[in-house]
Amino acid sequence: QVQLVESGGGLVQPGGSLKLSCTPLDGTLDFFAIGWFRQAPGKKREGVSCISSGDDTTGYLDSVKGRFTISRDNHNNTVYLQMNSLKPEDTGTYYCAAKYYYCSGSGPPNPNAYLEPSWGQGTLVTVSS
Repeated sequence: QVQLVESGGGLVQPGGSLKLSCTPLDGTLDFFAIGWFRQAPGKKREGVSCISSGDDTTGYLDSVKGRFTISRDNHNNTVYLQMNSLKPEDTGTYYCAAKYYYCSGSGPPNPNAYLEPSWGQGTLVTVSS
């Protein structure tokens, strides 16, 4: 099992950028697909992006395609979510979580498919002028 920690959130103006990081408390991410999720106040958690282990297949929520990029740095044992052209509707708490090996490249990750113990505490992203 692996437990993850998110960082990099903050307050940014519309059109701005943030880069989120997801790292394990211990162990390696080598055998895990990593998903990014977000939850806005009063809304259910939704999948934003995921990246597989090995072949680095990626999937995205339609509304973030072309603006967000997920990547992994195996040397630093970290998965990143680069978020550009941020919009107020991107506001929420962002979480990362792990599942074994692969995520689908055909769409966003399904939160129910990710290992419950792996979820971090989240990092808050606020997009506001």
